[in-house]
Amino acid sequence: MAAPLTDQEKRKQISIRGIVGVENVAEIKKGFNRHLHFTLVKDRNVATPRDYYFALAHTVRDHLVGRWIRTQQFYYETDPKRVYYLSLEFYMGRALQNTMINLGLQNACDESIYQLGLDMEDLEEMEEDAGLGNGGLGRLAACFLDSMATLGLAAYGYGIRYEYGIFNQRIKDGWQVEEADDWLRHGNPWEKARPEYMLPVHYYGRVEETEEGSKWVDTQVVLAMPYDTPIPGYMNNTVNTMRLWSARAPNDFNLKDFNVGDYIQAVLDRNLAENISRVLYPNDNFFEGKELRLKQEYFVVAATLQDVIRRFKTSKMSSGGPLSFDTFPDKVAIQLNDTHPAMAIPELMRIFVDIEKLDWDTAWDITKRTFAYTNHTVLPEALERWPVELLETLLPRHLQIIYRINQAHLDHIASLFPEDLDRIRRMSLIEEDGGKRVNMAHLCIVGSHAVNGVAEIHSNIIKTDIFRDFSELEPDKFQNKTNGITPRRWLLLCNPGLADLIAEAIGEDYVKDLSQLQKLNEFVDDDAFIRDVSKVKQAIGEDYVKDLSQLQKLNEFVDDDAFIRDVSKVKQDNKLKFAQYLENEYKVKINPASMFDVHVKRIHEYKRQLLNCLHIITMYNRIKKNPNAAFIPRTVIIGGKAAPGYHMAKMIIKLITSVADVVNNDPVVGNKLRVIYLENYRVSLAEKVIPATDLSEQISTAGTEASGTGNMKFMLNGALTIGTMDGANVEMAEEAGEENLFIFGMRVDDVAEMDKAGYDAMKYYKELPELKQVIDQIKSGFFSPRQPELFKEIIDMLFNHDRFKVFADFEDYIKCQERANVLYQDQKEWTKMVIKNIAASGKFSSDRTITDYATEIWGVEPTDLKIPPQRAP
Repeated sequence: MAAPLTDQEKRKQISIRGIVGVENVAEIKKGFNRHLHFTLVKDRNVATPRDYYFALAHTVRDHLVGRWIRTQQFYYETDPKRVYYLSLEFYMGRALQNTMINLGLQNACDESIYQLGLDMEDLEEMEEDAGLGNGGLGRLAACFLDSMATLGLAAYGYGIRYEYGIFNQRIKDGWQVEEADDWLRHGNPWEKARPEYMLPVHYYGRVEETEEGSKWVDTQVVLAMPYDTPIPGYMNNTVNTMRLWSARAPNDFNLKDFNVGDYIQAVLDRNLAENISRVLYPNDNFFEGKELRLKQEYFVVAATLQDVIRRFKTSKMSSGGPLSFDTFPDKVAIQLNDTHPAMAIPELMRIFVDIEKLDWDTAWDITKRTFAYTNHTVLPEALERWPVELLETLLPRHLQIIYRINQAHLDHIASLFPEDLDRIRRMSLIEEDGGKRVNMAHLCIVGSHAVNGVAEIHSNIIKTDIFRDFSELEPDKFQNKTNGITPRRWLLLCNPGLADLIAEAIGEDYVKDLSQLQKLNEFVDDDAFIRDVSKVKQAIGEDYVKDLSQLQKLNEFVDDDAFIRDVSKVKQDNKLKFAQYLENEYKVKINPASMFDVHVKRIHEYKRQLLNCLHIITMYNRIKKNPNAAFIPRTVIIGGKAAPGYHMAKMIIKLITSVADVVNNDPVVGNKLRVIYLENYRVSLAEKVIPATDLSEQISTAGTEASGTGNMKFMLNGALTIGTMDGANVEMAEEAGEENLFIFGMRVDDVAEMDKAGYDAMKYYKELPELKQVIDQIKSGFFSPRQPELFKEIIDMLFNHDRFKVFADFEDYIKCQERANVLYQDQKEWTKMVIKNIAASGKFSSDRTITDYATEIWGVEPTDLKIPPQRAP
């Protein structure tokens, strides 16, 4: 099998990624120069890289707009059931390259920029990440939008246009320092303001009982201004919409202050309203019960539901005769991404009962059939419980509706279990312990027709533990939908060398001679061929990107020496490139032949970055003890952000950076071991590090990680997993075979047994000499000589209140790492295992996940229909 093409060779041939719908290079150049001129840059010599980026972004956007308009026209004409994905987070990352790939424009754009004497990578680096999410939940929402468009679903993402996204992280003297993420300061070429759809959102006030029913009066109004971002599907002309709301004060905001002469204060007070969409709460797996957060949650819900109902009322089918909300669940599916948008349930009831004058039972039936709820965590501190007093002040009518929902719910429970008062208390939407609170997860379960976890093991825990009472009551309501990732961003975009290699291996033979694709020019005006353009994609071997299960064909190449060499070379090329990046950024010499051992995710005790840190110190001690012994060189890369208020997570970062300082500056260690803390981990940095990774760390305590999606990205990109049987790791082991992952540690049942028996950290400390040495070093100030007591809190936590049992898995983790070392010495066998993992990763495409949601929850069918181009009928 031939080696992957060099960049130069790729320029001479038609790229596989660009063949379908490839645009004329001259047209791209013309558009680029026109947009550069529009930015008032008359002389290219004074243009900045950012000017060039905006010129290219606007050129690519030109190719989106026609498809975007056509898609919305198509939905109006056909009136399909629409899916609304409600999420407080959308972690989109960068848009330029993803858009070029999905439109089939990348080849033409690459060539145009090359001919203009510019560097495409430099331009791409100018784009700010749209970091409107904390981690997995927000990135999952982004992958889902990509898949919904690719599968031809009439779907909309709804969220908040935060002015400041997830903070930028700087590491100063080993400590995390947060900086504001002013991501909009240069403008955003991918969004379109839609002031014509601005909507009012109400807060505060009181409820008045009238003959016509309850009225919410004397409210404060904030306006929700929508900004639309196009979401292109992969090669199908579908462009869906993500609509993000921005808060605006109405012009008469606090006019009463102006009437007494305080005009300046009246204008300044507008900020109070507009603060609602100012900043993303930087908490992951932690509930922060602040009034502003509840305002944000209701803001997105209230604006979105008005929009949904407007679209329902103005749809082609509705406008033909008398409007009936009976068909609402047949035309509308709303997915709640965790409990953050849970207020949508009482809000829809308020609209139906108070405004549309439906009777309660009809409204409740429609509401339940419309909503579905995804649970993302089992950690108790992450579950939302809003104080009743806060709801009474901010949303008094909604609290009344929640009470009525709860009363009917508890009456039903009491009729089934009249003697079981404890069950009634457990299942109530209102918790009484330590102040009255509304349990938002219970509200979501009661108000939805489907509830799902995000991996098999997580969904089982939900059914048998967290929501056991509800599951016993309505077992059919509970489902599993294992998470997935979009192969467009997480393979084609971030790892083109591997993507091309796969296409070459499992595509048709003639794909190996891409020059033959010139023959396709004969079919440019052939209507039948244009209609059946899917055959072209099949022919060129990249239909696997829309059907990732085809990766199973790679199993035929597990023993193919040439393919093994090619896969190994792609990985080595990615490592060389990333090693160069690390050396430039961190001024640390990296050995590109070393094992790249990577642990990147939010910093949290349950994700156990501490366990990894203990292993690093163990490796360091072994090298120091026997410097002449053979040692498999490693570059350990850890990265992630800690919530600003999460003290222990910040201490963990400081410990890792302190250990890195000692290890990286010890001449005895040399290049055998390097430790890098990856600053400001984000989507665009993930796209660099994941393709270069050899060993992926997924080491949460069993039963704590709902699913994970980083684990899937690493698997698809040819990294081997070292992990516990937690989250989606379990299904990855099922797909690839447990022997093809490095699995260690306690299982969920073992953890439960230990919880019953009691976890004794001291026992492990006394019995494991290497563990004792490591802990004693941290405790004595070996890694913090100027502040020997610096890590006292970490030591105290590990011994006295470690919920995640780091010591219990230490010994097995170290042994498992040794197994990884042994295999890494045999690069051929290592690469064979890599190929088996890639071949088994097809299940973890978000296309599969969304197909499951569509058919089993939303009642819609994916389609491979290609929307006709704008000028076609």
